[in-house]
Amino acid sequence: MTCRGVSPVISCLSVVLLASLPLASQNDPGPRPGPAAAGSFYSTLNSNEQMFFTQALQRFQEIDSVSGNIAGETGSGLGPTFNGNGCAQCHSQPAVGGSSPGLSSPQNPIANPQVALATLDGAANSVPSFITSDGPVREARFIKNSNGALDGGVHGLYTIAGRSDAVGCTLAQPDFATALTSDNVIFRIPTPLFGLGLVEATPDVTLEANLAATASARAALKIGGVFNASGNDGTITRFGWKAQNKSLLMFSGEAYNVEIGVSNELFPNERSLVPGCVFNGSPEDATNLLNNGSAAGTASEMSSDIVNFAAFSRLSAPPAPAPPTTSTQNGASLFKSIGCSLCHSPTLTTGPSIYTGMSNVTYNPYSDFALHHMGSGLADGVHQGSAGPDQFRTAPLWGLGQRLFFLHDGRTTDLIQAIQSHNSSGSEANGVVKKYNSLKSSQQQDLLNFLRSL
Repeated sequence: MTCRGVSPVISCLSVVLLASLPLASQNDPGPRPGPAAAGSFYSTLNSNEQMFFTQALQRFQEIDSVSGNIAGETGSGLGPTFNGNGCAQCHSQPAVGGSSPGLSSPQNPIANPQVALATLDGAANSVPSFITSDGPVREARFIKNSNGALDGGVHGLYTIAGRSDAVGCTLAQPDFATALTSDNVIFRIPTPLFGLGLVEATPDVTLEANLAATASARAALKIGGVFNASGNDGTITRFGWKAQNKSLLMFSGEAYNVEIGVSNELFPNERSLVPGCVFNGSPEDATNLLNNGSAAGTASEMSSDIVNFAAFSRLSAPPAPAPPTTSTQNGASLFKSIGCSLCHSPTLTTGPSIYTGMSNVTYNPYSDFALHHMGSGLADGVHQGSAGPDQFRTAPLWGLGQRLFFLHDGRTTDLIQAIQSHNSSGSEANGVVKKYNSLKSSQQQDLLNFLRSL
């Protein structure tokens, strides 16, 4: 039985693991209802910083077409291949800047927008089998090239062929059906962006000290942990599923180029550069020398899209947890006692920051931002930086209470299944999952309630 071509619902390994567990009465409470607990600016920002955030938020919601000439799609640079036509399309649950939307969202009850995107504006795409109306927004990566060499790169779901603003382009979609049959495709879902300015402002020495502080406790449970690092200066990288990006600007520039197809000042080359499918000069996104004909404008107006996208993330407030209850307080204690907090660090502290009120702030990401081996059940076969095929950055858990899909590929909407999927051959989490499984049903429920309160 092969598992690398992960099912849109749950891996076969996880099915086996779940089937071996005794029946219990605990359940995932599901996404927390009520207003979104995130989506605004960091509360201490001054008026100029707040204005930058507000204008950057508007830019983040821009919808792109090929050349910006379609009503309602005034951004330009879409394609030739793409997964979405705007940042907010993928980052929208429970508010703009979050993770993948879906039908089951109490705050954002819309279908997966990637389905309708296939034929928008006359595009001639077929919807891949792993993109469904009630499933997560996904990107697809091939593990190997046709010659057997490692690939790992994103292969856009769609092309601009057939669109009314891309006359003459005949670029075909990737052959996802064959890739699925040969177990050569893996998926990623969007990571939430809320509060990431605090993460960016955390010094490397703080992350290193935090990891060192738990070394003996982690060793007792056979938990490792290393940081991914920049190949240029050796400093810690911390953004993305494998912590492959150094900064929010780099994260934004890569996503704009890879997910939407827009060349920019960080990634100036057009992807899938084929005759008949290139309609703009590069970079398609650049610093604005003029603002509607004027040399004057706000920081947001004069900056490129990617600078605005990074500013939106950098200046956003972290998700706010729900008020504590007896159950969630018990769950928080269990979270620590069984070892979850050894990777999902509850607190970190920023260093000096140029942004008002963001210096020396203690915050609660529930992540150490280190790489950990997650075993054969979660391995995706992809190398990024020093991250190997089964290594992933510890996913920050803040905001988890209002997320719809879990794990790097969105394979499940159930928190219990997500926990059990951490348990497989070679996973550093096996000891912690064993401790979770040994808890009483009522204790497990308290822990689940705590996680949904974040």
